[in-house]
Amino acid sequence: MDYPLLNAFLTMLWFFLWVMWFVLLFRVIGDIFRDDTMGGGAKAGWTVFVCLLPYLGVFVYLIARGRGMGERDVRQMQRQEQAFRSYVQEAAAGTPATGEARATRVDELTRLAGLHDHGDITDAEYEQAKAKVLAG
Repeated sequence: MDYPLLNAFLTMLWFFLWVMWFVLLFRVIGDIFRDDTMGGGAKAGWTVFVCLLPYLGVFVYLIARGRGMGERDVRQMQRQEQAFRSYVQEAAAGTPATGEARATRVDELTRLAGLHDHGDITDAEYEQAKAKVLAG
């Protein structure tokens, strides 16, 4: 039961370095497969290189293509943010995300009442829009 504090610290350090290594390895492998500019042969070559010589492969990949990793991450995040924004705008407008089904009269009246309550439309505009929905 003799395990000095320094040995416990070193064991934890090695464990966290090991976890960090796997995170880096998986990130590089994920970037290889996510890159649309690289062909299948290049992807296979990088994957074999990274798997057979993991330390050397990862470091060479980071040196050769490290800048592109950040740019690809930024583009992916921008695409995800744009998709999220368009989804939120469609949901806030009250239209279905697929655009196939039309809103029912109740949904349209609820949306109009919300606009009127928030002061986005005047009383006259609200009455006119309500009459149009009920007539159609």
